[in-house]
Amino acid sequence: MPTTVVRPSTLDGRQNGKAPPPTTVNYPFTAIVGQEEMKLCLLLNVIDPRIGGVMIMGHRGTGKSTAVRALADVLPMITRVAGDPYNREKVEEGDPLGLGHRKRERIPVPVVDLPLGATEDRVCGTIDIEAALTQGVKRFEPGLLARANRGFLYIDEVNLLDDHLVDVLLDVAASGWNVVEREGISVRHPARFVLVGSGNPEEGELRPQLLDRFGLHARIVTITDIEQRMEIVRRRRAFDADPLAFLAAWEPQQRALRRRIVAAQKHVTEVEMPDDALMFAARLCMQLGVDGHRGELTLARAACALAAFEGRRRVTADDVKRIAVPALRHRLRRDPLETTDAGERIAQAMEKI
Repeated sequence: MPTTVVRPSTLDGRQNGKAPPPTTVNYPFTAIVGQEEMKLCLLLNVIDPRIGGVMIMGHRGTGKSTAVRALADVLPMITRVAGDPYNREKVEEGDPLGLGHRKRERIPVPVVDLPLGATEDRVCGTIDIEAALTQGVKRFEPGLLARANRGFLYIDEVNLLDDHLVDVLLDVAASGWNVVEREGISVRHPARFVLVGSGNPEEGELRPQLLDRFGLHARIVTITDIEQRMEIVRRRRAFDADPLAFLAAWEPQQRALRRRIVAAQKHVTEVEMPDDALMFAARLCMQLGVDGHRGELTLARAACALAAFEGRRRVTADDVKRIAVPALRHRLRRDPLETTDAGERIAQAMEKI
């Protein structure tokens, strides 16, 4: 859970006798104990958003939402046109919002929460009622999809999401654009984001159409190692007691991870995927009977991102093996009589190859 604290500053409102505004502080990403598969899947999507997002399924209280919200603090800044509600990097002179003359600014990568109870208007955008009543003009009010452009859209308990919102997300995820036509207004704006969903499998299954849109599928369970469980409590108690001091203690690790991410983003397109690694990925998908070709594409992109993250310029078959389970476990055909876990089936197939 994020904590609200007051950041001290010599330039804040205390000089004028006013209290500074509260600031939400997230638990540091690098301080999360265990759950390596989940953290790796998130980082690979940061390095290459074309992987297609990540679905995180597991027990309650295992740090799913904490990890996603903590991710925002290790993301490098992005550049956008100043004040643009769609976070665009470049705007043409004839832009309807009149932003063609604006300078550019640096902002944090947006990480937007999509609440389960959100309406379609809140997600896609709607008419600005205030402008219509006070000025008599029809103006579009952007929604959550606009805010999430070039960032992350996070849905907690995604398996409980209403069907009409699932349909909207499927359309936008496929095209990268959000189209709103209502009350005489027609708006089309970019909506390219990394979709991150989390949930508890005991509370229901995800629709297959939406599940297939996630590039990686991480499974996390309650940690059973006693030392790790003790360390989780120690770190959380230290964070709750003094969030700013805890953040300061972990800032060197946060900066180091941020530098690795920036370097990997810069070089990921230069990573070479040799034929032997590509053949291993293709044979693995054939061995498992994966439908379509999204499996191979995801394996290739994730393996290249992994190699870039580790400072290498060439993918190996071991890279493919390391990300094969999260890349393929949700793409296997389901057999009601099958008792073997999806991860075990993938491991057995890799041994045969």
